[in-house]
Amino acid sequence: MEKIVIPPLADATDISDISVMTEITEKPVTLTPAIRRFILHWGDMGQTWGVSRSVAQIHALLFVAARPMNAEEIADALMLARSNVSTSIRDLTNWGLARRAPMFGDRRDFFEADGDVWEMASKIVAIRKAREIDPAAEVLKSCLEDAAHDPAAAPEAVRRLTEMKALIDLLNNWYEQMNRVPKSQLLPLIKLGSKAVELLSPFLKKKDGRQ
Repeated sequence: MEKIVIPPLADATDISDISVMTEITEKPVTLTPAIRRFILHWGDMGQTWGVSRSVAQIHALLFVAARPMNAEEIADALMLARSNVSTSIRDLTNWGLARRAPMFGDRRDFFEADGDVWEMASKIVAIRKAREIDPAAEVLKSCLEDAAHDPAAAPEAVRRLTEMKALIDLLNNWYEQMNRVPKSQLLPLIKLGSKAVELLSPFLKKKDGRQ
């Protein structure tokens, strides 16, 4: 919130000395018990994704905060070291999960998270795919190629590796296709749920050769 402070005038001859200053009044961020539980749980989830607890907690805090926060506020709210906060914020901004939000009249860096849940989820999925699925797919591809050219490799092992690679390729292709669909079209489709399967079932049966 901005408050304009104008120094009082001594007399009319002082009008050329008038200066207008912008004062930023910050409302402290209140962490209720429910919000604390959310931040702690998000931190635990982050660790299962291969992300440090502090990075995930800072993201959760920025996500629920009503306004942008600076590093000092984040460190105080989560009781983290200032250096830890700086490193974590750098990671979040590099991943697109947080961004700078300049505040008029304040030289400090303020940060905020994207409040769009869909965008946040899409970015997290993309990060996990790049960090986990893509490397695993490359290893699987290499293993399959080596096994297929190794006379000592059991045919059953080669067959199963081939099926696994085909499944991962199918899921990757599906992800890429869905990622290109605008949110305005994709969300209604997702909300259909099982109804989408019912609508497509005649086509699927026909494709399988069943009447």
